[in-house]
Amino acid sequence: MNHSFSEAERKAVYRVIHERRDMRHFAREAVAPEVLQRLIDAALHAPSVGFMQPWRIIRITSDALRARLHAAVKRERLLTADALGKRRDAFMELKVEGIRECGEVLVMALMDKREQHVFGRRTLPEMDLASVSCAIQNMWLAARAEGLGMGWVSLFDPHEIATLLAMPQGARAIAILCVGHVERFYDAPMLETQQWAKRRVIDECVFENTWPVEPR
Repeated sequence: MNHSFSEAERKAVYRVIHERRDMRHFAREAVAPEVLQRLIDAALHAPSVGFMQPWRIIRITSDALRARLHAAVKRERLLTADALGKRRDAFMELKVEGIRECGEVLVMALMDKREQHVFGRRTLPEMDLASVSCAIQNMWLAARAEGLGMGWVSLFDPHEIATLLAMPQGARAIAILCVGHVERFYDAPMLETQQWAKRRVIDECVFENTWPVEPR
């Protein structure tokens, strides 16, 4: 029994996976409301452990609030740079966000009262975070298919963001998502082209039966 998509459809799926980029550079152009709705719908159709659907999305439409989010990221950027030691200067040369330029800013958060959801989380409570990450990935791939860029910003103090956005106790921001039109997509991941890191090959990540013994 064959349930696969057509060859052209399969190629499109793999193409969007391979061409997705964590974007930092945006063109100052609004995102059409119907397109934004499709991206959010894609996020809401992500898999979630125990069907708990722990994602909550806050759309930032206030310029003042966007400025405060940018300031929070800037403060954490400096603290992160200091924690990197010898790589501080190289890190400070990187563009790590596009909050001021992108068409839409969305804050992705974990809901409150997550402890009530035990299905699939009794021994792995972090599955709530895994579920929200799936929602973000869905949105990311949908954005690329729509010709939009998206960037995941994680340089912030979650307690500060929770206070700023009046989030209930127990809720937690995990991503500031920058979404918008771009002049061009990076040919390769930006951190790879900037020689910050490189993509691992299959043999470094996939093992058979047991974890390999590493030489000492």
